[in-house]
Amino acid sequence: MSKITGGLPILDLGIIVIYLAAMILVGIYFSRRNKSAEQFTKASGLIPGWAIGLSIYATFLSSNTFLGVPGKAFGGNWNAFVFSISMPLAAWVAARYFVPFYRSTGEISAYTHFEHRFGPWARTYAVICFLLTQLARMGSIFFGIALSLQALTGYSMQLIMIVMGLCIIIYTVMGGIEAVIWTEVVQAVVKTFGALLILYLILINLPGGAETVIETGRRANKFSLGSFAPDFRESSFWVILLYGFFINLNNFGMDQNYVQRYHTAASPQAARRSIWLCVVLYVPASLLFFIIGSCLFAYYNQHPELIESIRHQVALERLPPGSSAEAVTALQQSLEPADYGDKVMPHFMVTKIPAGLVGLIVSAILSAAMSTISSGMNASATVFSEDIYQRYFSKNMNDRQRLRLLYVATTFFGLLGMFAGVAMIGVKSILDVWWELSGMFAAGMLGLFLLGLISRRTGNHAAMTATAIGLLIILWMSFSHLLPETYSELRNPLHKNMVIVVGTLGIFLAGLLFTRLYGARKATRKHT
Repeated sequence: MSKITGGLPILDLGIIVIYLAAMILVGIYFSRRNKSAEQFTKASGLIPGWAIGLSIYATFLSSNTFLGVPGKAFGGNWNAFVFSISMPLAAWVAARYFVPFYRSTGEISAYTHFEHRFGPWARTYAVICFLLTQLARMGSIFFGIALSLQALTGYSMQLIMIVMGLCIIIYTVMGGIEAVIWTEVVQAVVKTFGALLILYLILINLPGGAETVIETGRRANKFSLGSFAPDFRESSFWVILLYGFFINLNNFGMDQNYVQRYHTAASPQAARRSIWLCVVLYVPASLLFFIIGSCLFAYYNQHPELIESIRHQVALERLPPGSSAEAVTALQQSLEPADYGDKVMPHFMVTKIPAGLVGLIVSAILSAAMSTISSGMNASATVFSEDIYQRYFSKNMNDRQRLRLLYVATTFFGLLGMFAGVAMIGVKSILDVWWELSGMFAAGMLGLFLLGLISRRTGNHAAMTATAIGLLIILWMSFSHLLPETYSELRNPLHKNMVIVVGTLGIFLAGLLFTRLYGARKATRKHT
């Protein structure tokens, strides 16, 4: 089989090119319907619930799951699967309370109601938090797919991000939310099939098959969900459960990617069903990727020479060019499985998957990346248009001007996502960096949202004070590890995934406290 320069067979390259071209053609097809801003952002509310559910599932099942989850399972255990276990409870809250709330407002933006509740500052603050979260998400996904394709093709990560990013921008700009949803329906099927194919190929290359995986994993404690002790300083079962509940509550209740889909449904009932369809599909799908990681661990456990090859490559990447052989060897020997877990699946694809199938699997990984990035671009453009530009710069835009603005904003945020991906080159774990950044940015807006939804008495001043306190807590928990050793007692003792838990509760509880204090002060003034 002839190959291109980087080592990817031409057949596989052809499959990937056909897939990318098909996505662009989808955008062209739906572009004929995008004659208004409402069609671009809501698809006129005519998308069936099952399609929305598959779309949300596809957004959850990003390339962070495809590459990051097997990497975590390879380098550690199944502790991160507790995140998925927390989804049903968050989905119940969202279906019961959030969907009716958003459908009743009629606002396409998830953040417009912040201004109605607390004033313009709250709306702007929530939008900034959301846009930072989206840049972190898109950047981590761009980096993850570039990491995989670089191992296959030899091309630079920057070039891979640019080519893929341009394809995503074209079909997202042309097709709007309708193209995003329907391509995600296809991508949901493609990426699930790709995961099953990877699992099958690992097992047929592993002597003993599933029995070897179970035995090897049992000896290495690979199936552990983490410690059940009430310890919030380490990544225990309870830390990930709390993190998962709060981040999924943010996803279903605050993330424009999902809230916007509630408006595309024909009815509130269809929107609720879409949430539950996502949960029913995602929980077993995420388990599948942990199984893949454990299978890879068993396979490479039988081939230590391949592990040394991966460790050597990671050492070369982390050291400056021209480093001595001794320095490379020293770093190589110090690396732990968690340091190179994200590299294992791309390495397996390069060395063990036959020509033709590689193209299918890469297309599945591409679909995992493209679905999340395209929805992030569309959601970011919608929020920027509704909550920033039309709010502060041009309130009386006609429909054609709004549609043009959405096109420009979608392109802009796609380019920003690419730059964020380039900035992440060299991070240790895709999943870790995404979880850390998302927890940091989401904590502030989720706490404020819950405060406004639950406490009807909380006013502008109480909410602003609580948010300021919550921000200080979030900043301290996120960056206190940078304090010098002299001030080590001032560092955050909790695990970094507790940022969203403590930050959210900090804003919510402080808001309730200041509501009572301000209320008591007003009552005192009235009586005097």
